[in-house]
Amino acid sequence: MPMKTFKPYTPSRRFIAVEDFSEISKKGPEKSLLEPLRKKGGRNNTGMIMVRHHGGGHKRHYRVVDWKRDKAGVPAKVAAIEYDPNRTARLALLHYKDGEKRYILQPAGLKVGDTVLSGPAAEIRPGNAMPLANLPIGTFVHNVELVPGRGGQMVRSAGAAAQLMSRDNGFAQLKLPSGEIRMVPEICYATIGQVGNAEHENLTIGNAGRSRHMGVRPHVRGTAMNAVDHPHGGGRGRSKGNNQPRSPWNQPAKGYKTRSPKLHDWMIVRRRSDAAEQI
Repeated sequence: MPMKTFKPYTPSRRFIAVEDFSEISKKGPEKSLLEPLRKKGGRNNTGMIMVRHHGGGHKRHYRVVDWKRDKAGVPAKVAAIEYDPNRTARLALLHYKDGEKRYILQPAGLKVGDTVLSGPAAEIRPGNAMPLANLPIGTFVHNVELVPGRGGQMVRSAGAAAQLMSRDNGFAQLKLPSGEIRMVPEICYATIGQVGNAEHENLTIGNAGRSRHMGVRPHVRGTAMNAVDHPHGGGRGRSKGNNQPRSPWNQPAKGYKTRSPKLHDWMIVRRRSDAAEQI
């Protein structure tokens, strides 16, 4: 998908790069697969801000995506490729042979008119979904389950793909886009291929207004605040003082590991931080 640039008739217009949406084949969404999406502005049920810099933005509907791919053995035809404002990837609208309609993430190379299938007997072809136990070693997959039957939770953003490295003792080893190698039960489902819209990484926001349209509010530097509001605040003029990089809650920001031990840490064969050190 090519990117679209503009003549610089304003300073910010010089750097803006947008998607041209040439692969979109259907203007409006499938209404039967829409749900309301209420804005929260980063606040919890008491009105306290839990996530900063959220708020505003254009109104959206949520598209119900089939993460489980549990219609085994029922072929489906790709009726349309659609835009989804809630994610970086595109959606493929499937019309199943029994009349049901569902959305899935569009894999790279999947186009209108193609047929996809899920289940252990499916072919090794982009868009088909099957257990990791049935896939050849070296296959690239996305929308990977962590718990059998729960639905895909990993590798779902535009251009992402994980590679099946090996299988042993009922587990498959996947190399994730971050470089992490992780064990996943081999009965978990995954969809074959790379997520489409890989050129999304070339998008340039360009000006503040586009961020506000997407629901992103301004990020204020800690050094620009008062001392009461941030550990970096205060001082005469522009001054960092004797402060180390810290969060607004005084948590060290560099070199201080905040991740608590998880129940399934033993399933991580190689962490992404270890992979980065080898490069």
